[in-house]
Amino acid sequence: MGKIICLANQKGGVGKTTTAINLAASFAALEYKTLIVDTDPQGNATSGVGLDSRSAEMSVYGCMVDEGRNIRDIVIETEFPNLYLVPSAEDLMGAEVEMVDLDQREYLMRGVLEQVRNEYDFIILDCSPSLGLITVNALTAADSVIVPVQCEYFALEGLAKLLNTIRIVQQGLNKNLEIEGILLTMYDRRLNLSNMVIEDVQKHFQDLVFETVIHRNTRLSEAPSFGKPVLAFDARSNGAVNYINLAKEILENNGMPATREIAAMLG
Repeated sequence: MGKIICLANQKGGVGKTTTAINLAASFAALEYKTLIVDTDPQGNATSGVGLDSRSAEMSVYGCMVDEGRNIRDIVIETEFPNLYLVPSAEDLMGAEVEMVDLDQREYLMRGVLEQVRNEYDFIILDCSPSLGLITVNALTAADSVIVPVQCEYFALEGLAKLLNTIRIVQQGLNKNLEIEGILLTMYDRRLNLSNMVIEDVQKHFQDLVFETVIHRNTRLSEAPSFGKPVLAFDARSNGAVNYINLAKEILENNGMPATREIAAMLG
């Protein structure tokens, strides 16, 4: 049975989509069949693997409201081995408003993903920077959540609110939801502020914080403009190494082997 991991943070610019793309690509490179589900109307996870969300007719939301539509119909095989995508599409625009009056509205995504859970080792859900109904659906469908936090001044701003939302979901909607970890991103070892943020987050959240830290990296920032995960863009960059290490840490935490040392997607 595949594991569903949600990437969530209501703050924008924390590296959430970057993490969704590159963690998924790292799992794929380690020979784990992985599906990215882009639930953000901006479609950055979709374009980040080389596809155009404007050409997609339906997203996961379309399957949520159309009981006759199977999610398998909209899964796209990317050019990278073991990496698949459910794209963002125009139907996500306004989805939050349209869902308000639906029955069992918080559970719709869970039902859709259960159709394909056993066909993948990992399903990665990239959410928009909000705590709306789509994000709540993702948290209700997920086995665990990764919370990216940037190593900047307002790092902890809003984190308490997000963790409270996660607790509410755990209590009322998904008692099995776990926090996979808090991921520190955009780290610059030259800056005292970055080091202070790491110390602060580790002090407050201790074992919830991943050992792997994502450094600021030019190649990591450039890769999306080429429609590639950083592993396929520059496998020797610090960004690629960071995300492979994160994937390995998650695999180890879940008792799963890291089957390969070199990115399979490089061919």
